[in-house]
Amino acid sequence: MRAETFIARRLYFTSSAAKRSSRPAIRVALLGIAIGVAVMLLTLCVVVGFKQTITDKVACFGAHIQVTNFDNNSTFELQPIEVTDSLLGVLRGIDHVVTADPFLTKPGILKTDDQFEGIVLKATDNWQPFASALQEGSFPATNEQIMLSRTLCSKLRLGVGDKVYCYFVGDEVRVRRFAVAGIYSTGFDEADRVFVLTRPEVIRRLNGWDSLQVSGVEIRLDRLSRLDEVADRVWYATANRLDKDGNAFYSQTLEQLNPQIFGWLDLLDMNVLVILVLMMAVSGFAIITGLVILILDNIRLIGVVKALGADNRFVRRIFLTEAAMLIGKGMLWGNIAGLGLAALQYLTHLIPLDAATYYVSAVPIAFPWAALMALNLGVAVLCLLVLLGPSAIAARVSPADVMRYE
Repeated sequence: MRAETFIARRLYFTSSAAKRSSRPAIRVALLGIAIGVAVMLLTLCVVVGFKQTITDKVACFGAHIQVTNFDNNSTFELQPIEVTDSLLGVLRGIDHVVTADPFLTKPGILKTDDQFEGIVLKATDNWQPFASALQEGSFPATNEQIMLSRTLCSKLRLGVGDKVYCYFVGDEVRVRRFAVAGIYSTGFDEADRVFVLTRPEVIRRLNGWDSLQVSGVEIRLDRLSRLDEVADRVWYATANRLDKDGNAFYSQTLEQLNPQIFGWLDLLDMNVLVILVLMMAVSGFAIITGLVILILDNIRLIGVVKALGADNRFVRRIFLTEAAMLIGKGMLWGNIAGLGLAALQYLTHLIPLDAATYYVSAVPIAFPWAALMALNLGVAVLCLLVLLGPSAIAARVSPADVMRYE
């Protein structure tokens, strides 16, 4: 063991009058580091949780990438495109693409005896994205069945097995009678109050489309971090294609389809940056204060080791080593507190939120371990760097100064 490390350990672990006098300041420094680390870890867990949860909810209805008709407007009455098995094979063969499934949409009005709601019928052959949202009943098994959200069922006073009329307005008004096969809830109220799920044949018959004509293709990925890369490959695979009727294909990402929601999520990144900067400043100030007090309380020791021939680097390493021990202890308690609170919220959903405003019913938590480890490393390095200045105070002390100090 190096001599400076031995001395630092003795100063850290040995109870002495000098240490007892500096103990309150050291505790404040440890508390500052612990609080700063805990707040930063909690902030990261909450913000990443928000972004992942809301992205998953939005993707439940829109997937990560949509391929539609280039001539579409911003309504749900989409112009058809012909999607062949060969095109689906090309899209499904792109790296990181998990599924590529056709979908159909059709605006309509659900009406009961005393209530009505504007809705959008959506049909797909892949029910897997909605499996976790199913609360009652089952997915539509026949063309006379639909699945409603819990929000719509509450407004229309409907339950599983009830019948409801749906009106479709076009050149002429058409009416279809459906039975409620199931009830779902994604917690994403903006979509839950609009979308009604049904089978593809229902919309094809209403629109008079053939078996290859659909509103578009929904593409889901295995990881969102590859969105831009896959979106480019989808664009190159579809941009130069025309279907048999001369319709061009147009691809959009989830972020392009929902700019308001993802604009709001981007603002969270700025909030995270502000919080991280403030908490790092708190941690840095706390450990600087603690080190200065340690130096002043051990000024006699500095004079003794210098009188014995120690150079400035030796003295600086003593106090930097002791400060590193304090930083490690403070960060340990900060990690226990921050990750402990995050785990408590993850398991119990203790802190609720207004789903109509925040799209989730409780504060969401995620554990991005790589980012959390990087944050801990960054805090440790930053705290050690800011201590280089205060440690120079110890290096400038001379034995003669100590005699005058005494």
